[in-house]
Amino acid sequence: MSTALVSLIVGMALGFAGWFGGFGAFLLVAALGAVGFVVGRLVDDGVGLREFLTGRGSERR
Repeated sequence: MSTALVSLIVGMALGFAGWFGGFGAFLLVAALGAVGFVVGRLVDDGVGLREFLTGRGSERR
């Protein structure tokens, strides 16, 4: 799926949320979309959530 198509879908979802649910729903959809984007990037890069939160440079001794 191309970036333009994904951006179109996200824009439409935000528009519908803003139109039907008001500004609070708009912010909720935008925040959940950002969380979904971060999780998707982590899965695509093969990085676990624990590795992401602790940092890549930290090692256990």
